[in-house]
Amino acid sequence: MLLLIARKLGLLDGDTPDYSLTDVKDEFGKTSLPFDLDTVLRQENPVWYLVETEGLSDHALETFIEILFHSDLDEDKKTALLDDALAYLDGKGYFSIRLHSLVSN
Repeated sequence: MLLLIARKLGLLDGDTPDYSLTDVKDEFGKTSLPFDLDTVLRQENPVWYLVETEGLSDHALETFIEILFHSDLDEDKKTALLDDALAYLDGKGYFSIRLHSLVSN
């Protein structure tokens, strides 16, 4: 998060490292998450699915969306996930500096 802030302030050049969706799936698989990434991405409303069905906390949702945002996932899907997550978190009064900083990238 400090790197994102430093870049926003112009103190560092470049962007956060990007990685493939396959890399994300591999890492999630290593941690034995209770859900399958492909299943989540096939949902009509992945944010609702993660929160209501899988029981993700606000912080876990924030981290999950940030990881996916920096992957090679389709840009439209990234934007939709980010918008949905922000609407959900903001609606709860949980302001995510990390996710809001991605909106202007």
